[in-house]
Amino acid sequence: MRKWETGTIAAVIAGIMIGGTAIGFGNSVITDSKAATESLSAAPDPAMPTGFSKIIERVGPAVVSIVVRENVEKTSSSGRAEIPQGMQDFLERFFGDDWQKQFEGQQGDQPRWKPMPQRPRIGAGSGFIIDPAGYVVTNNHVVQDASTMKVVLSDGQEFDAKLVGRDALTDLALLKITSDKPLPYVSFSKEGKTKVGDWVVTVGNPFGLGNTVTAGIVSAHHRQIGQGPYDDFIQIDAPINKGNSGGPAFNTRGEVIGVNTAIFSPTGGSVGIGFAIPASSASQIVAKLKADGSVERGWLGVEIQPVTRSIAESLGLGEPKGAIVASVMSGGPAEEAGLKSGDVILGVNGKDVSSLNTLPGLVAAVAPGKEASFRILRHGKEQDISVKLGTRGEPKQVAAAAQGEDSALGLTLSGLDRSTRAQFGIPADAKGVLITGLDPDGEAATTGLNVGDLIVQVSGKPVASPADVEKSIKAAKTSARKSVLLLVRKDDQQRFVALPIRDA
Repeated sequence: MRKWETGTIAAVIAGIMIGGTAIGFGNSVITDSKAATESLSAAPDPAMPTGFSKIIERVGPAVVSIVVRENVEKTSSSGRAEIPQGMQDFLERFFGDDWQKQFEGQQGDQPRWKPMPQRPRIGAGSGFIIDPAGYVVTNNHVVQDASTMKVVLSDGQEFDAKLVGRDALTDLALLKITSDKPLPYVSFSKEGKTKVGDWVVTVGNPFGLGNTVTAGIVSAHHRQIGQGPYDDFIQIDAPINKGNSGGPAFNTRGEVIGVNTAIFSPTGGSVGIGFAIPASSASQIVAKLKADGSVERGWLGVEIQPVTRSIAESLGLGEPKGAIVASVMSGGPAEEAGLKSGDVILGVNGKDVSSLNTLPGLVAAVAPGKEASFRILRHGKEQDISVKLGTRGEPKQVAAAAQGEDSALGLTLSGLDRSTRAQFGIPADAKGVLITGLDPDGEAATTGLNVGDLIVQVSGKPVASPADVEKSIKAAKTSARKSVLLLVRKDDQQRFVALPIRDA
């Protein structure tokens, strides 16, 4: 079975590998660090490089190792060192229920038993300087539990580092070091996204060895690895390992195209599947951290789901694009602006929503309290809606998930009365058409619909009887649609389902 590996500051845990390695730092040196007043990212882009030595000579001095100390002694809520549970059981067995008196002072204010002092854990990660004044980019998980931090240049110079700000949702952090002279630095790429197959060069501090160079290509874009709502990684095959987290991925011009963050590995080491935060996202977050020390994000207040090919066809879209609104949070910015369940969001402030992954980042880029223009598709027509965004962190919107269809398609449908509500536990305020039977060989069975699901809408129109459902499906067939879009409720959740229409 495959495993995602997670490298933390102190240990490796099964999952995504993200983090510095928990070993001491070596003073390895690649090249002398030189003061710089210009970005080190500035060279022609060769069509087919014969080597990367020229790039590394330029950018290597700006790549740093980050050494963190983390205090690990565990204390109880009273502030005393906590006796491990296993030791408590042992003491109780030999000294009885009053074992604590044997190990506390007469007044009970100072324990006689004290744990042996534990040495702070030391971890190492990577980073890179983006400003001659000493601003350093790394991953949040490299420094989040640090009590002290040091930044080590490739020539061995060490600097105490201070945290400027960090953002857990994107796993980015910004540090600051102070030098009596300008420091070498690199720049984020200002061009559009890289192309699959482009060369990529990484520099980092794997296993605490010091600056190490690897090369590969861009393998894919828009990878989601379960890190959160802003997952949108570049996948690369340049080998990265524990300790590479926070280091840069360069293009052949020496520009930073990504921040190395995670790997997929069944073994704990690199197998050629690494993930980097794209420069387009990282540069925006870093700019906010530098200016404010934190990141505030716009918040829309909707639950969205992807527009699949079948959903796109049922809506009359030529191709799958955008994100469909499954539910709208009561009292949230979207509801106040008039966004509705079933709307397909196609763009934000003139930028296309090419997929589900794109929308959260576009919304987050708008400052809370500011208005954003949303291009939506509603009932087959495009229109613009202006929404004054809230602040992310407000109460979560209602989640979305459910299913639905019609009697000519392998379903037995029923209106809602007191008997059916009681039998299936349907709330008194719920409206729709109930699925009371399901043909296992019918079209509906292939969509995951179940008995007890409540069909709320068909093709964007509310339904209150089986006749309403059949009428809407017949209308879809008349329009030469291959599927019909249903909004279905299950318990307190709802989602859209595209049902293939079988010829009757």
